[in-house]
Amino acid sequence: MKRLVVLLAITLTGTAAAENAALLDHDFRRLASEDTINLKDEFGGDVVLLVNTASKCGNTPQYDGLEKLYQEYGERGFTVVGIPSNDFLGQEPGTEEEIQEFCRLTYKVKFPMVEKTVVKKDDAHPLFHALAEASGTYPTWNFHKFLIGRDGELIAEFSPRTKPYDEKVVSAIEKALDAS
Repeated sequence: MKRLVVLLAITLTGTAAAENAALLDHDFRRLASEDTINLKDEFGGDVVLLVNTASKCGNTPQYDGLEKLYQEYGERGFTVVGIPSNDFLGQEPGTEEEIQEFCRLTYKVKFPMVEKTVVKKDDAHPLFHALAEASGTYPTWNFHKFLIGRDGELIAEFSPRTKPYDEKVVSAIEKALDAS
């Protein structure tokens, strides 16, 4: 009986790890493009900060910090992926072309961004269902952040109020980068 319990525990742990490893295994269209990418194929093996973004939000200036993180840690295998969403009070009302232009001209964003996406619970993209299952929460507002390790597992999630250069975020990124 004891052996059966151990085998069951190993099986369940392996299943959970396989589910987490699949967190990035989702297809998206690049922002304002017809090109489709699979996040796992594109960024697997990197430390990835997934952020639901919006152009007309009080948190929009966080684009500066996100771009700075991307520039500072990119060569070490880190990337930011911006995922525009209009789910919170319609604060991302523009077309994808307008979003792209705003981000590039206003904040000089170079980190990858994907198509405008639903992130709220009921109609969320499957990625956000998977993130919610792993973290216990769906995005609560614009600029909710999910940090994924090189192994594809969720490391941490950060509230929209947590700025990109908050010590908790930077420390988690550095620890994930140093772990490899």
